Amino acid sequence: MLDTTDTRLLAALQKNAHLTAQQLGEMLNLSPSQAGRRRQRLESIGYIQGYAARLDPLRLGLTVQGFIQVQLGTHGPEQSKGFARLVQTRPEITSAWTMTGDADYLLRVYCDDLPALNALIHEVLLPHPTVARVQSQIVMDQLKRDAPLPT
Repeated sequence: MLDTTDTRLLAALQKNAHLTAQQLGEMLNLSPSQAGRRRQRLESIGYIQGYAARLDPLRLGLTVQGFIQVQLGTHGPEQSKGFARLVQTRPEITSAWTMTGDADYLLRVYCDDLPALNALIHEVLLPHPTVARVQSQIVMDQLKRDAPLPT
């Protein structure tokens, strides 16, 4: 069970994962050692799954962000596993979800340019034996960056 101090600690770390135990302690009215122990406990029980740097896709030359809906032609454990393996091997696919509705999967992709997106769709996804249909949407502008989870 999380208490309000844990919730505040998680919110602070989502904004800045580089906070030291000293800084966390000051923010939460705890000693640095208490703040550090709380952080370690939240890591060990899985509330904090890891730390990562947020990179600027445009500075990396990834000028096209898109979402691709994928519908499988056949549904079964082996087909799903095969498609999941494909998704895991492609660095352009940064997130993937299974969905309800017409699409079975929703993929978030970052590509260098439109030809790279086209190649991903026509040379990788569509040739996969279980894929029946794909529909892509290109992001024109991102109004809100991936935000911290509500705590």
